[in-house]
Amino acid sequence: MTMTAAEKLRAHLLEQSERKPRSSQSTGDNASYPFWNMPEGTTATVRFLPDADPNSPTFWVTREVIKLKFAGQVGGDYPTEKQVVVTVPCVDMFGDTCPIIAETRPWWKQGGDKEALAREYYKKKSYIFQGFVVNTPFEEPSVPENPIRRFVINPSIFDIIKTSLMNPEMEDLPTDYVGGRDFKIAKTRKGDYANYANSTWSFRTRALNEMENVAIEQYGLWNLSEFRGTRPDADGIEMIRQMFHDSLAGKPFDFDAYGKFYRAYGDRNNAGNGNDPDATTTVTATKPTPSVTSRVLEDEDSEVSESSAVSSSSTSAATKKPTTQASDILERIRKKTLADKS
Repeated sequence: MTMTAAEKLRAHLLEQSERKPRSSQSTGDNASYPFWNMPEGTTATVRFLPDADPNSPTFWVTREVIKLKFAGQVGGDYPTEKQVVVTVPCVDMFGDTCPIIAETRPWWKQGGDKEALAREYYKKKSYIFQGFVVNTPFEEPSVPENPIRRFVINPSIFDIIKTSLMNPEMEDLPTDYVGGRDFKIAKTRKGDYANYANSTWSFRTRALNEMENVAIEQYGLWNLSEFRGTRPDADGIEMIRQMFHDSLAGKPFDFDAYGKFYRAYGDRNNAGNGNDPDATTTVTATKPTPSVTSRVLEDEDSEVSESSAVSSSSTSAATKKPTTQASDILERIRKKTLADKS
């Protein structure tokens, strides 16, 4: 029997969960929607769209990064003795072996300071989606001409999205142009942190309106894999290892050695990119070649910072309506989620 699109998606997620674990960008287009800036007690409504990559099994991509702290910075235009941070890609997400994760893995069993270090240098995940902002509770300083936005979703919201997709009663993929549905991001507060636990899918399906369909035809969709970062080659991975060891040793960030490919950030007035208006993000070119231009993707939450760099390659257009594969993709999501819980 031919699998539906939803079934295929569940199968993909099941396959991913069965695999054993291995032993911001400001693009200038202002495309990332900063939902984390909305006031507490409000809700933003968004509509997710498919990935432009026809071979993508999901309508999002996973990004994994690691933050390296340094005792200041030497060299460059903004030397400082104050702590700065550099974000590097965790190359596990590309199928390579991350030197930081590999080296810190045994530390988890040693307890004490070693376990604390392993936790500090552990990878952070976020999930990149795209779609329309249907309704926003706050005014953005600058709204891009292209209404197809990117959403950097943190793990707590992603779990809500994925769990709902596991419900067999959701027959159509929520990104379907006709039978899809909106997602409501609700922000409250729990203790000292923002809380998005009340976020949920709309109960009603909604076909894309004329303006949304025209926007897809005019601008095309983003190839989301371009926003995970450039895959480092062997030299790039070795550079990440060296930076990790410098960080462990309490050394400052060596701008002359790494500044061509990475930029540190710290206190926006006194450290790192102190005079850079985007000082709270990290500019990272993850492959050591002068031809690669990095772009910083805005982070998903000012309280849970997980920014990283991405390639400057052009985005791809995809204007065909993905209605025939929707149930296949949804099924892959459901199967993977069930396996994650087992």
